[in-house]
Amino acid sequence: MESQPQPQPQPRRPRGFAATAAAAAASVSPTGTPSGSAGASTASSGKGKREREKEKERTKLRERHRRAITSRMLAGLRQYGNFPLPARADMNDVLAALAREAGWTVEPDGTTYRHSPPPQHQQHLGAFPVRSGESPLTATSLQNCSVKATLDCQQPVVRIDDSLSPASLDSVVIAERDTRSEKYPSTSPINSVECLEADQLIQDVHSTEHDNDFTGTQYVPVYVKLSTGVINNFCQLADPDGVRQELSHMNSLNVDGVIVDCWWGIVECWNPQKYVWSGYRELFNYIREFKMKIQVVMAFHEYGRTDSADVLISLPNWILEIGKENQDIFFTDREGRRTTEFLSWGIDKERVLNGRTGVEVYFDFMRSFRTEFDDLFAEGLISAVEIGLGPSGELRYPSFSERMGWRYPGIGEFQCYDKYLQQHLQRAAKLRGHSFWARGPDNAGHYNSRPHETGFFCERGDYDSYYGRFFLHWYAQALMDHADNVLSLANLAFEETKIIVKIPAVYWWYKTSSHAAELTAGYYNPTNQDGYSPVFEVLKKHSVTVKFVCYGLQICSYENDEAFADPEGLSWQVSLSGVL
Repeated sequence: MESQPQPQPQPRRPRGFAATAAAAAASVSPTGTPSGSAGASTASSGKGKREREKEKERTKLRERHRRAITSRMLAGLRQYGNFPLPARADMNDVLAALAREAGWTVEPDGTTYRHSPPPQHQQHLGAFPVRSGESPLTATSLQNCSVKATLDCQQPVVRIDDSLSPASLDSVVIAERDTRSEKYPSTSPINSVECLEADQLIQDVHSTEHDNDFTGTQYVPVYVKLSTGVINNFCQLADPDGVRQELSHMNSLNVDGVIVDCWWGIVECWNPQKYVWSGYRELFNYIREFKMKIQVVMAFHEYGRTDSADVLISLPNWILEIGKENQDIFFTDREGRRTTEFLSWGIDKERVLNGRTGVEVYFDFMRSFRTEFDDLFAEGLISAVEIGLGPSGELRYPSFSERMGWRYPGIGEFQCYDKYLQQHLQRAAKLRGHSFWARGPDNAGHYNSRPHETGFFCERGDYDSYYGRFFLHWYAQALMDHADNVLSLANLAFEETKIIVKIPAVYWWYKTSSHAAELTAGYYNPTNQDGYSPVFEVLKKHSVTVKFVCYGLQICSYENDEAFADPEGLSWQVSLSGVL
């Protein structure tokens, strides 16, 4: 008999399989698309995501508003209450300051107790607004006041906390207030007076070495800055009779001295190492007759190439001739545009100026001045020398130059694209082991960009990346190296004479995280860095007096809000850097 084939056993399906399959079939339409319930679920999920994003934006706006209110409160406490709050104070700092003002003792760990009755007169370290060293003020407008009589009865401009040891301070910084927009009537025969300036705007602690030491007194010496055009481009006194009359006016007002710009572009104009001082000799002789002191400014920058300037003083002609053949001796922006305001720091040690380096050219000029006017130094007539370290005489890059189209409150541009600074950058990148970092940022915007419009300066931008931190540190270090090199030679040329350095106040975009305008100017000062303490370490090394120039305090609050500006906050940070 043939065997019958055995039926194959059917595979056992898991329990519930049929129900699951049926449910799946029911949920799919004949065309294979999901049913309406699944689509509704997807739409609901997308709507919820949009709501969450909107809530995040609202939270960010509330946080910005809260920070703005806090910033204004802190600024008010510093400015009007004279509270010594740190540059980035929090509410604990505010509460501690208020408690101490009320007479309470606050320990570092927060322990607070009443130790003694509230003090009646408690002094704090503070920055007080004073008349700008750049404001136009004629001697005629001072005729009806007695300077010394007025100053003798006033409180000192600088007040130091009793808990601080003066011996531990190298400098005290006071912000200047810009008043260039103010108009003063003048009946003077020549407009020879541009400013009223206190000699001790920032007092060097080592001033006991100088003859004009007023430490511990209430007297503040007053210096008046002569106009830029007092010496013409041929190094001649433009109006001798007018100058004599102005000096007579100032002498009758008991003004202590004058500030005179000594322009490199005038004295060494035509040929290298051929210095013409005749006009300055005549001017200084007039000043000597009236027994007034002199502060001289070694002005190595260009002046007046703007629409509002009526005087133009360029760099020496022989420098400009070299620049026609080698434009890389000047600072250069990313687009390759050059500015002739100041020589690039890349040539400080490059022999490209008829066999001399940049710092040698500066030193030869300073040494020539010291030799020519040795008699005035011996008499003590020259009380201080200000060293120009950059555009407008300030220690900074020409990052916000109006001739390049910059307008406030643009962030400016980096100025490191001449071949000499690029070579320095390449060496630094190679030493770091990242040769591909030898470049400037390609997403840093333009002169009039805003931080949020750029990929480099925006919130969480590339400025805080590994490359960004490397580049910004190198850029700021080049600025400090330039100051160090020039001041070393300045101290050699002007031994035992007070040296002054001018620091700019780049306060716009200070309330943003990147501090973009400060970064392009050469100060590596974002919210997570202190960009001024390293600069002051270099300046302290050379025992210089610092002049902090804070323009724009009269800008309306709306413009400051639009630019996230904080001149008071910046002034406070700089003052702390100068003290610590």
